[in-house]
Amino acid sequence: MQSTIFCAFTLILSTAILPVTYSAEAITHSFFIAGPTFTGIIAEDGSEEWNADKAGARDGFILPNGNALIAWSDEVKELTREKQVVFSYTKSRDNSEIGTAQRLDNGRTLITELGKKPRLLEVDVNGKIVVDVPLQPETDNAHMQTRMARKLANGNYLVPHLLAFKVKEYSPNGKLVKQFATDMEDLGGRAAENWPFTAIRLENGHTLVNLTHGNKTVEMDVEGNVVWKVGNEDFPELKPFDDPCGGQRLPNGNT
Repeated sequence: MQSTIFCAFTLILSTAILPVTYSAEAITHSFFIAGPTFTGIIAEDGSEEWNADKAGARDGFILPNGNALIAWSDEVKELTREKQVVFSYTKSRDNSEIGTAQRLDNGRTLITELGKKPRLLEVDVNGKIVVDVPLQPETDNAHMQTRMARKLANGNYLVPHLLAFKVKEYSPNGKLVKQFATDMEDLGGRAAENWPFTAIRLENGHTLVNLTHGNKTVEMDVEGNVVWKVGNEDFPELKPFDDPCGGQRLPNGNT
């Protein structure tokens, strides 16, 4: 728990070009954690602000209404701060795990299921499946098929596939539109285990990807070329990255 707070407070990384100036006042953030031992909100001072009372979450957001949308391996729930359930979805019997929960602009919830029938879903407020897109993870290992998928502004879906070493973009009808490889030799090849876990499309059209076991995060251009990277080699004494599974590009340009 302490290491999670430590990393979140110290590893706000700038994409700016040198020279770099440092503020005398430390940057702090409150943040949501979907972690193996804690699921909830950490305040700016590092104290526990809110606890979902169920650890092991896979994905989650604090919504504009203040509620928490959280994905666990078996279910997705929207909880008020008083922990009342206002939305829920339970994984299908055909599959083994859930990997994603994202509230969409249309009010639906984006969910991914992993297992015999890997798929991406849009679920309405009543828990009814409205969109069902089959995924192509290139493995039968359910746990390693995919994690945090996101819907794009163009209506397509951006999905990281760990053991495929690829981030794939799917159309709503399930067509593969584009894919980016993460096993390039200049990143260490497959031996580096650069499994893509989270992929986020940025406003400039680039894609930010966390590469779990590779202990690095990269920004790729529209052709899949790495244009920015941060990893443990940038902090040889601290080596702060240990299976990074999530990230965000902040409004100030930091990551």
